[in-house]
Amino acid sequence: MHFDQAVQYLLSLGHETITIKLGLRNTELLLNALDNPERAYPAVQIAGTNGKGSTVMMLDSICRAAGIKCGLYTSPHLVCLTERIRISGNEITRAEFAACATTVRDVAEQLFRDKQLEALPTFFEQLTAIALLAFRNAGIELAILETGLGGRLDSTTAANAGIVAITPIAMDHEEYLGPTLASIAAEKAAIIRSGVNAVIAKQQPEALEVLIRRCEEMGVAPIFENGAHKIEDTTPDGRFCVTFENRYESVWLGLRGEHQIDNAAVAIRLAELLRIPDSAIIRGLETATHPGRLEMIPHQPPFLLDGAHNPAGCQSLREYLDEFAPRPLTLVFGAMRDKQLDQIGEILFPIAELLILTPVRNPRAASIDMLQPVAHRFASGNVVEAQSSADALRIATERTPSHGLICVAGSLYLIGEIRPSILNMSQEEQHDYAT
Repeated sequence: MHFDQAVQYLLSLGHETITIKLGLRNTELLLNALDNPERAYPAVQIAGTNGKGSTVMMLDSICRAAGIKCGLYTSPHLVCLTERIRISGNEITRAEFAACATTVRDVAEQLFRDKQLEALPTFFEQLTAIALLAFRNAGIELAILETGLGGRLDSTTAANAGIVAITPIAMDHEEYLGPTLASIAAEKAAIIRSGVNAVIAKQQPEALEVLIRRCEEMGVAPIFENGAHKIEDTTPDGRFCVTFENRYESVWLGLRGEHQIDNAAVAIRLAELLRIPDSAIIRGLETATHPGRLEMIPHQPPFLLDGAHNPAGCQSLREYLDEFAPRPLTLVFGAMRDKQLDQIGEILFPIAELLILTPVRNPRAASIDMLQPVAHRFASGNVVEAQSSADALRIATERTPSHGLICVAGSLYLIGEIRPSILNMSQEEQHDYAT
């Protein structure tokens, strides 16, 4: 297959969050038939509800600063599937992606024909195998794996990482992980297995109890990150200068928002387990980037893109906006229908002078009819309904003064849909200024 054929094949397996099939058997059979590429390198696996994406990006940046050849596997992507598989900071080439996808497809179909599998592996199962195979082909020294959903039955868990971390756990994906914080924590805690090193971020008491019990059952001594840090300074756009434990002094975090301090602390613990020098840890934290997470894109007015899609993530975004966002604030909002829309709306909608509701091109997207009653209850400013994200972007730029801010939030799928157009607008404006 060439790249476009590989993408179409994977998409033909069904949308990853609708046809999801939690369980390790398919992935384990796939990997075994591929001669277990995951055994060619050590791995770090990071699970959690919020912060796991930022933590893996920080750890990857730290490892690259230390000269370690890393493979990074994340989800979801914003624009192109190759974003999910990176080697030494660079997206996998389309040719390599296609080659690995072809190998995985052929192996999967053979397993199905041989009746070792009852059905073809899903989009995420095959994509995980593609990543682990690509890492072996590239001769990486370390794999950094972001858990897709949960932990116990997530495909990344089949890699049997020797170092694991669990970032803050909150309510999300209840239809898959259970209706309580304890049930969600139990699914994520399952990546803690006998013999691993486990780093645990600050947690709510109900989740922490589950994680501690899992460690005791597995004979694992947890490494707790309890927030021993001191804020030294901040920038006007919300970057923090932090000293961690009087050891890593005056570190200017590359990622915006106070909540990134806790994510950085977890990344530090992981880096210490990997025996990475302090200087590389500091340099990696300062140079880390994460598109679509409190990402500021220069423009008049500027854009802030944040994929916050659950109440905990939206609370972090709200705190950032309260402290750092210029006014007036325009909020472009679109979300998935299975999210806690009332809670999210109560957190975000009151602070916007202009709220623009938009649909998202995704089969799980909430319709405008679903969003409008939430806006009616919680919005304090003007509310506008857009026909598409492109229409929402046009309205936002027309109605937001240059000294204000346009924030796009509610779903990473919305960010991926709208970000290319915003980048083009930013580049065109900067070109006009230059000429």
